[in-house]
Amino acid sequence: MRRIAASALLLLPLVACTWVPIQPEAKAVRVIAAGPAPAGCTRLGDVEVSVKHSVAFYQRNPVKVRDELETLARNEAPGLGANVIQPLDEPAGGTQRFAAWRCP
Repeated sequence: MRRIAASALLLLPLVACTWVPIQPEAKAVRVIAAGPAPAGCTRLGDVEVSVKHSVAFYQRNPVKVRDELETLARNEAPGLGANVIQPLDEPAGGTQRFAAWRCP
């Protein structure tokens, strides 16, 4: 029993950390609010990203999970030629979809 408690105490600080670094080319990718398509932009596709939303019995902070999902989507956007991403739905189970746009 002590081993389990000790393991849990060691894991707790780790699950609070952000594990997803933003890539240099993704820093220029903007995130816009969910809603209608941005005017004058071309949709280049969708991006689906996922992260761990729980570790063992511990649920990670939903704000950190959302931030990591957004960072992952921003990292994927330049590969599609996109400079804007827009969430298509709310995060669920550590997964979220984004539309990738090329805007002037």
